[in-house]
Amino acid sequence: MASRLKQCAYGVTLFLFSVLVTVIAPVQSAAAPYAAMVMDARTGEVLHSRNADTRLHPASLTKMMTLYIAFQAIQRGEITLDTEVRITSNAASEPPSKLGLRSGQTIKLRYLLRAAAVKSANDAATAIGEAISGSESAFATRMNRTAAAMGMTNTTFKNAHGLTQSGHMSTARDMSVLGRHVIYDFPQYYNLFSRISADAGVARVAHTNRRFLNAYEGADGIKTGYTRAAGFNLVASAQRGQERIIATVFGGSSTAARNARITELMDMGFQRAPSNVRVNEPTPPAANTLVSSNGTAATNGGSGKTIRVTGLVQASLRPQSRPAADAPQLDVNTDLIASLLAETVDTDSIDTALSEALGDAVLTESAFEATPNAEAGEVLSAPAPQARPAELITASVQGPAQEVQAAPEVVTRISTSGGRHWGVNVGRYPSRYAAERVLLKVALNEMTTLDGSLRRVVQRSGGFDANFMGLTREGADLACRRLQARGTSCFMIGSDS
Repeated sequence: MASRLKQCAYGVTLFLFSVLVTVIAPVQSAAAPYAAMVMDARTGEVLHSRNADTRLHPASLTKMMTLYIAFQAIQRGEITLDTEVRITSNAASEPPSKLGLRSGQTIKLRYLLRAAAVKSANDAATAIGEAISGSESAFATRMNRTAAAMGMTNTTFKNAHGLTQSGHMSTARDMSVLGRHVIYDFPQYYNLFSRISADAGVARVAHTNRRFLNAYEGADGIKTGYTRAAGFNLVASAQRGQERIIATVFGGSSTAARNARITELMDMGFQRAPSNVRVNEPTPPAANTLVSSNGTAATNGGSGKTIRVTGLVQASLRPQSRPAADAPQLDVNTDLIASLLAETVDTDSIDTALSEALGDAVLTESAFEATPNAEAGEVLSAPAPQARPAELITASVQGPAQEVQAAPEVVTRISTSGGRHWGVNVGRYPSRYAAERVLLKVALNEMTTLDGSLRRVVQRSGGFDANFMGLTREGADLACRRLQARGTSCFMIGSDS
C-alpha cells in the first residue's frame, strides 16, 4: 500500500512538473526582444546602440508622436488648448491605461494632453487624434507622414495610443529621433513629460515613470510603454549642466529591470559625451507635410481640416480712406532705445536702425484697448497717419533724443500679397513694455531675416505676445531657426486659412 502511494505521489509530481514546463516555457520564449540606443541630444550623435534598427512594438512610446502632432496643431491654429473635445464611443472604449472618459462628455484638450503624457491614458490619446484629424485612421496617416519627414524610416503607426496592432512597429533609433524632436521643437511643452502628477480635469493623474524621474539626477522625461508583445519600453532624457542624453530601451523584463538598464545607459552617455559641443538642433518637419493628410472633418470639437500652404490671394480690396483727425501721438522711449542700441548695435548702424524702428508702425495703448484680442490680419479702427516729416530726429547713445513731433503710422492691415501672411512669436511677457522691449531688441539683432516685418504686441489672458508679422513661410522659418540658434525662443505663426 505504501509503495503504491509513493508511486501515485511520484506520478502526480511528474504531471505537475510537465504542466509547469508547458506553461512557463512559452512565456520565456515569448520574451520581447531587447534593443537600445544612447544619443547625445545636442548633436544627434549615437553613443551606443544594440539592435537599434530592429522593428519592434513601441507600445505607448507611440504617444510621443501623438503629442508632437498635437503641439504642432496648436502652433498652427488648428486647435487650441481650451478646445472642448467631445469624447467618442471609440475613444471611451479603449482599454487601460485610461483616464476613464465617457462617450459624449466634453473635456478641454489641455487635460487630454496631460493625461496622455503623464498617465499614458489610451482613451485620451485616441480623443486627441480624433479631435485633430477627424478619425483615428486619418490621424495615423498624419503620424506616418510626420515620421517620414523626421527620417524615422523604420516606423509605421496604426493608432494614436500604441496598443499592439498588426504592422504598428518602430525601432529604438526612430524613437530616439522622435524624442529629440519633442525636446527641441517644442521646449514650451516639454515640461509635461517631467510632471510627477498633473490635473487631468476629471482626475489627478500620477506619472508612469515617477520612480526613475525621482531617482536619476537630471531626469526630465520622456515616455514609458508596456504591452506583452513589447515588454517594458522607455525613452528617457536627462540634462546635467550643458550635457543632455537620450537613452532608449525596448524589451525590458520588468519596470525595475528597465529602469536599472536605462540608468546604466544614461551613465554611459554622460561618460562618453563631450562636455562642450555646439548644439545642432534637429530640423522640424515642413509645415505642409504635417497637415496634408487630413481629409476627414472632425465631429468632436477639433478642426480636422486640411491646411494647404499657398501664397495666392483670392481677393484684395482697396482700403477706404480714413479721417485725418485725432491721430494718436507716438510715445518714443528714448532711454529704452538708447540702452538697447548700446547692447546690440555698433555706432555705425545706429542711425539706420533707429530710422527703421521709429518708422515702423506702432500700435498705441488706446488701439490695443479697443481691440484686445486682435489677431494678425485683422483691421484695427484707427485714424489715418499724417505725412512723415522730411527729416527724422534720431536718438543718440550719448544723450536722450528730442521729442518727435510727427504722428506715427498706424497698422491698419497686414497685406497677404506674395504669401507674406506668416509670422513668428518670440515669447509671452507680463507687460506690454517688456514685450515691446524684446521686439525691438530682436529686430535690431536680426535685421536681415526680419526686414519688412511688422512688430506687434497682442494682449492675451496670460500676458502680452511679442510677434513679428508679414513674413513669408520660408522667411518665418528661417527667422525662427536663426533666433533659436541665438538662444531666443521662437515659433512660427501660420495663416488663418
